[in-house]
Amino acid sequence: MGRVNSAKPHGMTNDQPKSGWLSRLRSGLSRSSSKLGEGIGAVFTKHRLDDETLAGLEELLIASDLGPQTAAKLASEFSKNRFGKDVSDTEVKAALAEQIAAILQPYAVPLAVDRAKKPFVVLVVGVNGTGKTTTIGKLAKYYKGQGLGVMIAAGDTFRAAAISQLKIWGERSGCEVIAGPEGGDSAALAYQALEKAQAAQTDLLLIDTAGRLHNKTDLMQELAKIARVLKKVDAEAPHAVLLVLDATTGQNAHAQVEIFRELIQVTGLIVTKLDGSAKGGVLVALADRFGLPIHAIGVGEGVEDLRPFGAKEFAKVLVGI
Repeated sequence: MGRVNSAKPHGMTNDQPKSGWLSRLRSGLSRSSSKLGEGIGAVFTKHRLDDETLAGLEELLIASDLGPQTAAKLASEFSKNRFGKDVSDTEVKAALAEQIAAILQPYAVPLAVDRAKKPFVVLVVGVNGTGKTTTIGKLAKYYKGQGLGVMIAAGDTFRAAAISQLKIWGERSGCEVIAGPEGGDSAALAYQALEKAQAAQTDLLLIDTAGRLHNKTDLMQELAKIARVLKKVDAEAPHAVLLVLDATTGQNAHAQVEIFRELIQVTGLIVTKLDGSAKGGVLVALADRFGLPIHAIGVGEGVEDLRPFGAKEFAKVLVGI
């Protein structure tokens, strides 16, 4: 999810045909888009934008997980520009897509991997079950395919499944996986992985982390320790901290962003499992509220189903265009 040059940032691009990704995005967002698109049709039966239809639109946007703040902002725009006028549901969808894209555009930023860092260190965080480990595997395979040297650190030492999953991804992509014993010290593992990556002049080091939130204090201490020991090897590391969110959690994603921003300096988001959710609108609310880059979105299990986040295409598909 970024761009790459020899000594400049390199990132993920949509290197498959545009139509192929749009088809995947449309299919993945079908539950979200039908909820919002059909809802617009139901709200605008009168074809006139008045107080009643504005209230209905705002309620629909909230129900579609865009959140009260964003819903009020979008409804207010309609009120200023179209109040008292005749409008069709098609016109409403087009205008809504334009407004949503305007909110999202500043935050649709690919992850830029700086090959001059050797390695560029990416710490991947998130609660268990968001698809964090799978996302790391997909990122590793993508960047390896782009010609970068990639190493993976299996830093979620509390889940044997996470370690074995990353080893499988490592075999698939030809990336070395640094792993330790189950229950081992994740910070020590991260330290060892960074030393190895430096010695090998690896371009990219992806570090998995635990995501147990039942004891926030423990997790805070663990993430702080990982960041601290990485800085002993490279004062600038980690260069990026990606928070992986599961779209099916809807508004709970807000709480996860708040929690992880307390624990560590999150630099960007990746949103997964949009294909299993009717809550795709949460991306708009997250961008509007937190102002964090959304590097990539996932709409399926395959490697090709994780792609950079495009504001305009997402907005159009979300409203059912």
